[in-house]
Amino acid sequence: MILNRAPSPVDKLALAVVHAPERASFNALPAGAREESLRVLLQTAADAGVSLVATEPEGDGERWLGQAWPFPSPFQVTVQTVSITDGVDRVEARARRSLERLGLPRGDVLLVSSADDLAGAEGRALWDRLEGLKTRGLFKRIGFRARLEDGPALLARRFQPDVVQLPLNLLDQRAQRTGVLAELAGLGVSVHADSIFADGALFISGEALPPEMARHAHALSRIRRRLAEARLDPMQAALAYAHGLPEVSAAIASVASSAELRAVIAAANAPTPDLDWSAFQLEPATATAAGPRRVSSAA
Repeated sequence: MILNRAPSPVDKLALAVVHAPERASFNALPAGAREESLRVLLQTAADAGVSLVATEPEGDGERWLGQAWPFPSPFQVTVQTVSITDGVDRVEARARRSLERLGLPRGDVLLVSSADDLAGAEGRALWDRLEGLKTRGLFKRIGFRARLEDGPALLARRFQPDVVQLPLNLLDQRAQRTGVLAELAGLGVSVHADSIFADGALFISGEALPPEMARHAHALSRIRRRLAEARLDPMQAALAYAHGLPEVSAAIASVASSAELRAVIAAANAPTPDLDWSAFQLEPATATAAGPRRVSSAA
């Protein structure tokens, strides 16, 4: 039986534009051509109904996006904080600066970029600053990014965020299988899933695998074979799994070009078989041993 996992899967699709030189060819373009390339990418997203864009403060990505938004912009934007290393004043100032660089009067979500910052001595002071920015209307919602090992549900009970961003993908389903997603949903927290393509591990094989994943080559080959038997390509399967989780409100796909985005949108809209997705995960012990930064790093 063929089913679509949601009435409109693109409703859950969020976009993170990759600016890393090894993937984003527009980095090498002259300023005008780079802006036009980004403009085409963003317009493609808008035309498809993608409404959320996730950003990071590093490099020039925020500024480049700010120069390329469609007008009027149809996007809600997620902003991340810088490290608390230089103090909470710096974190607040940089969050405000992010909005300026993006050319936006306000953002949708402000996320603490690392749960470690909340677990430290200044965690409460940091959260108070985020709440202040929310109260002033600069951000509609606040939250944090976390790994499963950070205890996101415990942190959510302590800080009562609006949003938690977690690594979650077909290979590493622990957040679902251990009940963390259900617990967050019970607390009224929106979950944004990142790393949905498992750092590209679903798309590469054999000698091309990074060293830390090479020992999983046989398991990955078996998973790809099962996907082929189900007539699913890895991208389609990864998106179908993430979009099929009722607790997940946004699945963040990283793209470096409008061509990549079109492929993601096509895969998201493709009909998928009604499958037992648990058969496609790496063994829980394997996923834990590999660590979320390896199996589930942003991709």
